[in-house]
Amino acid sequence: MNRNELRKADINLMVVFEALMLERNVTRVAEKLFLGQPTISSALNRLRAMFNDPLFIRVGHRMEPTARAEQIIQHLSPALDALSSALSLTHDFDPASSTMTFRIGLSDDVEFGLLPPLLRALRQEAPQVVVVVQHVDYWRIPDLLASGDITVGISQTRGLPANAKRKLLRHIQPSVLRADASDTPLTLDEYCARPHVLVSHTANVAGFADEWLAEIGRTRQVVLSVPQYSSLPALLAGTDMLASLPDYAAAAMAASGQLFVEPYPFKTPTLDLSMVWLSHVDSDPAERWLRSRLEAFMGERAPIAQF
Repeated sequence: MNRNELRKADINLMVVFEALMLERNVTRVAEKLFLGQPTISSALNRLRAMFNDPLFIRVGHRMEPTARAEQIIQHLSPALDALSSALSLTHDFDPASSTMTFRIGLSDDVEFGLLPPLLRALRQEAPQVVVVVQHVDYWRIPDLLASGDITVGISQTRGLPANAKRKLLRHIQPSVLRADASDTPLTLDEYCARPHVLVSHTANVAGFADEWLAEIGRTRQVVLSVPQYSSLPALLAGTDMLASLPDYAAAAMAASGQLFVEPYPFKTPTLDLSMVWLSHVDSDPAERWLRSRLEAFMGERAPIAQF
């Protein structure tokens, strides 16, 4: 391998190239890298000269990569990951004095039920850090990690990229939330007969509970579908509607004393809540500290949010 070739390379150009492969749009790359659009266009021209290839062909509003660009990124992304990991070893992390910005992805139930205790701890341990939260689900996490919009995500997970790492935080026990108190447990017949609120980020009117009911030959009636859990307390108040949600989110909502949590009146599978990140930030001191805090305050023994 001729290391002298590396002297011709500019790492900033490589970062621009990777961003172009992810975004396929000069304007979005400029916004993501906090650079002007002319700077990105100039970098692209230099990349084309360096690799002796157009690299990207404009198709409508998108920049579609050439075959050469697809080949390059297969070698470049692992190299940038390794370089990022190496550079992370050159600095320590002091949470008490850090002013870093951490970008994390949380599903809506995690944000409501598990984020408040974490933030209270961070205000004590790292009062100057900034936390930026993006809503995620198992479909969005891989893309947001790959684009660098988040460095760690917490949700139920599926279909992770090959360079992703995953740590199980807790087993999710599905629970039922209601606004009317009862001295007797909810029966299966009552559960099926009462109206339901479904939380769906994709505007569906059927969810996991409907699949589980179908397995035992039963159905329920969903009368309302909403995109986020945080609206449930106001929506359930004064009604006979039921809502299904993870145990930690249900417990946080019931802490006010206005709502009540019950177990499902039939057997349900146990779901998993996991933390995922990409291998290139695995050894970064700041990211390792952040993941340790996420595990401590969102793991199995984490405190539940109180309102």
